[in-house]
Amino acid sequence: MTDVDQLSASVFARNCTSRGILENVAGKWGVLALAALHDGAYRFNALRRRVDGVSEKMLAQTLQALERDGLVRRDVQAAIPPRVEYSLTPFGETVAGKLVELVELIQDEVDQRS
Repeated sequence: MTDVDQLSASVFARNCTSRGILENVAGKWGVLALAALHDGAYRFNALRRRVDGVSEKMLAQTLQALERDGLVRRDVQAAIPPRVEYSLTPFGETVAGKLVELVELIQDEVDQRS
């Protein structure tokens, strides 16, 4: 087995640490949040409006998971009231770029079928 085969196979193992990150990224709201943040930093409510249909609770949970995974940065600015912005880390930028390509591919296919 080559190094590439071992790397590719590891995500299929039940206890693979990358599997949790993959689940958070590939979930419905993870994909949309990362794709939206690829456009730039957002405050929470602006991001919620951008990702139409997500509840406040689900967006908060999604952002917390993506922050834990090292994809999203939460920046609290000292102001009254406190101002919080979400943006992508370098790892998040890389992942979001790939997701945006996938989203565009799917949108193009759907447009062609219409």
